[in-house]
Amino acid sequence: MKVLIVDDENLAISRLQRLLNDEGVEDITSFTNPQEALKECIKSKFDVVFLDISMPGITGLELANMILELEPKTFVVFQTAYSEYALEAYKTGGMGYLLKPVETTLLKDILKKIEIYMSSNTLSEDKKIIAKRGDRLYLINLDDIYYIRADLDEVIIKIKETDAYVRKKIGDLEKLLSNKNFFRVHRSYIVNVDKIKSMQSIDQSKLEISFDGIDEIVTSSKDGAKEFREYLERRLI
Repeated sequence: MKVLIVDDENLAISRLQRLLNDEGVEDITSFTNPQEALKECIKSKFDVVFLDISMPGITGLELANMILELEPKTFVVFQTAYSEYALEAYKTGGMGYLLKPVETTLLKDILKKIEIYMSSNTLSEDKKIIAKRGDRLYLINLDDIYYIRADLDEVIIKIKETDAYVRKKIGDLEKLLSNKNFFRVHRSYIVNVDKIKSMQSIDQSKLEISFDGIDEIVTSSKDGAKEFREYLERRLI
């Protein structure tokens, strides 16, 4: 795990680095200047970035957005002395939020979540997709997924109870699900074929797809509808 720490307080950097070392994390780079840290992110890829929120010049929230533009799969963890930034931090896509002084137990929990995410790069029959909503993690069975929708640099996993987010591009999940009964009917949608209740042709030969168990409709693209019809015909032969 390659880690970057950005904090304008050397004492905070030293404490966090010591705690990370205690958890077996050794590959750590640190900066007190957010501009210099951003330059390093342009040159190097980090798995996890710990950011102080209140810094001169560039705030941690602003820096997080810049880093995620460069590398959307980076896990961002905020650390700050102020609890009122928590909601905004999660909206930015933060994986965790640590109040100073950082508690070892909370740091361990965040590192464990990140390790789970990092290990979920392949799917087998009994594998689950790990997704999140706010600070809650969901372990989702493939059979429970209705559809997957692209949302900027993340995807939304639709299950019956809720929507949850995965920090992957939709093309990544399409590859992971290539041997399952899922089909990409639109550049922004992958559907679980086993959850489909009915389909209806609409303008330009597109398909409106409805599902068993949820009152939602996914609309295919014209090309997606053609390819999906061919896929279904092959399965029926």
